[in-house]
Amino acid sequence: MKKKEILRKKYPKFVYEKYLYKISKNNLEIFFNFKILSSDNYSKNICFNPKIVIKNINKKRLKIIGDKALDNFIFHIGLMEIPSYWKTVCSQEIKIKAGYLNKAQIKWWQDFFLNGGMSQFFYENKINFTKTNFLKIQSKKSDQNEKKMLLAEINKNNFCLSSGYLIPMGEGKDSITTLELLKKFLPTEKLNCLVVNPTKQHFKIFKIAGIKHPIIIKRKIDPVLIKLNQRGFLNGHTPITALISNLAVFCSVLFGYKNIAMSCEKSSNQGNVLYLGKIINHQYSKSFEFEKNFRNYIKKYLTKNVNYFSFLRQFSDIQIAEMFSYFPQYFSVFLSCNEARKTYSGTKKPLEKWCGNCSKCLFIFTILYPFIKNKELIKIFKENLFEKKTLLPIMRQLISEKKTKPFECVGTKKESLIAFYLSWKSAKKQSLSNLPFLLTYFEKNILPKYSEIKLKQDAEKILRCKSKQNFVPEKFNKICF
Repeated sequence: MKKKEILRKKYPKFVYEKYLYKISKNNLEIFFNFKILSSDNYSKNICFNPKIVIKNINKKRLKIIGDKALDNFIFHIGLMEIPSYWKTVCSQEIKIKAGYLNKAQIKWWQDFFLNGGMSQFFYENKINFTKTNFLKIQSKKSDQNEKKMLLAEINKNNFCLSSGYLIPMGEGKDSITTLELLKKFLPTEKLNCLVVNPTKQHFKIFKIAGIKHPIIIKRKIDPVLIKLNQRGFLNGHTPITALISNLAVFCSVLFGYKNIAMSCEKSSNQGNVLYLGKIINHQYSKSFEFEKNFRNYIKKYLTKNVNYFSFLRQFSDIQIAEMFSYFPQYFSVFLSCNEARKTYSGTKKPLEKWCGNCSKCLFIFTILYPFIKNKELIKIFKENLFEKKTLLPIMRQLISEKKTKPFECVGTKKESLIAFYLSWKSAKKQSLSNLPFLLTYFEKNILPKYSEIKLKQDAEKILRCKSKQNFVPEKFNKICF
């Protein structure tokens, strides 16, 4: 019997026991209690106690929100924390004791786990998640009158949200572009940033942007999870953007912002590989499908008055790269490389810089190359990535010469092809005596496979076309660059 099957049999039930919260000085401290039950008498149950701290809250806002709604928001944050801990054993059942979910909610969460949120995890661990009754979610019984009162409160309570925009911030080009464009188009609007576990890069970005009081959230993973990872329990990708989205909804109410402007682009809709008849998408929780589903869930079960949308949904990664190129003040501080933050379950220190060896680094370098001067680009990455022969397999994977698109936040295969084409054209315009290695390979081995006229047309289309599949408010439709 394989390890995954042994763990599922040995630990058949995951329980969301409870949540607690308290005000400590000006911080809201939230505690969750999860438990994985063992099926035999020889193994102990596994307990997790993760913690979230939201800094510098306005205590007066808590009275406006009310205890019932506050409990509901915090209960749902716990639901979004479940995947990070459930994945260790992939239990057959998730029991929700901390709160109540109706049948429609249970269906939503099952769909989130099985048809998107955890799909990459299943692929990475070669788990057959399509089996009948693979995952059962059960909820405690509810006092129907109490539930009706909560839903009535959700329908009537606007939480005094008159306006304002809250931007969840990463360290990369996308959220910086959202921030700068909103500053430009809404110079008098209340605008702020939200960040989970901020780094030095974040504070440098905030200083440049003039954001003086960002909303800061500290998320503390239970050390037990790290120990289990090191011991060989199941591990893999979880939908972190979904958790950040949930935290953003709560914080928009907690701090009085009506709009949440995410920075997910249309490129994130493309999956990476087909597995067991399902599309596996590394960026599922950034996709339009998730955005649509989550918006509906928010309005039914959290608040009708928060407008959650992705500000960059109309644009491709290449378009966003072009927009970002107009903000050179951020070139020295933005950081999109995920390897820079990885600790590999606590076994190594994070690099805290561009690694220069991953698909994300090569993709970002490529989409910026046509729009930023070589000297500036090399200053960012500390080297010319087009000269690295070791990146050739990644280049071929990005442009679809291999079946599986890299499991990173990169553009579509077509975008990658066009990005290399535009980079090749840019290098040709510069009349370089010798093309860099990857662009030479592109010229000799890839370009002949395509019609250059068609590539030029596709490039123009990608650079200028906007996606109509979005929830961006109409007043932003005039955005151009």
